Amino acid sequence: MEGFRDKVAIVTGGASGIGRALCEELGSRGTAVVVADIQAKGAGEVAAAISAAGGRARPATLDVCRPEEVRGLVQATAVEHGRLDYMFNNAGIALLGEVRHMNEKQWQRILDINLLGVMHGTLAAYSLMVKQGFGHIVNTASHAGLHPMPGTTFYAMAKYGVVGLSTSLRTEGAELGVKVTVVCPGPVRTPIFAHAEAVKIKRDFFFRMPSFMLVEPAKAARLILDGVARNRLLIIFPFHVRLLWWLNRLHPGILDFLVRQGFRALRKYGSES
Repeated sequence: MEGFRDKVAIVTGGASGIGRALCEELGSRGTAVVVADIQAKGAGEVAAAISAAGGRARPATLDVCRPEEVRGLVQATAVEHGRLDYMFNNAGIALLGEVRHMNEKQWQRILDINLLGVMHGTLAAYSLMVKQGFGHIVNTASHAGLHPMPGTTFYAMAKYGVVGLSTSLRTEGAELGVKVTVVCPGPVRTPIFAHAEAVKIKRDFFFRMPSFMLVEPAKAARLILDGVARNRLLIIFPFHVRLLWWLNRLHPGILDFLVRQGFRALRKYGSES
């Protein structure tokens, strides 16, 4: 916990889900948190709750699709506190359905938020952190950025991009004092899929997994921050997702077979004509 005490962090997508849990956990660890979200009311409620619990937090209304807003928030935070220690690029949405049923507008929105939104936050924070000589950028991807994920293909495409951005930038920033970590969680009990647009598919298929396979947001936040404190390159959880990652690296043909079986089940149960 000492590694986060008296540090300064921005968390995008901080009003709900993993972002909210990160804000709350950072607040409990003594970090001054900027709760950034396009949902101003939600960001305000999270910041108020952290402050009421004895932490330090303020809300910020932010659209990660607007690079000028992201740069402005990063610069304002650095001016206010004299530094920025952590940038958590966490905001994201989901889109469910097969590629054959999607249109350009739908996949462009996924890219704008899930990939370009992370890029905007990364570039703004990286520029500042290189100048100050320290800092840690933490980008939220997904296990969908590590192995095939049919039925959420555009989501997976964006998350693969986040993984590539993060792992490559980590090497560039290492000798400049900037650390980079990418988080690849499995299913977390958040509203992201409940609020996702579903195209010719029954969204409840994605909620049929056993409860033991779902990670609670508070636990996810603890796992993420513990990994960040250790400067991990990849933070992958829970255990069964790590197994899938290793299986894809060692025997991709086996995982491909398993994914095909799962996708057949999705089409049989979840498809809507």
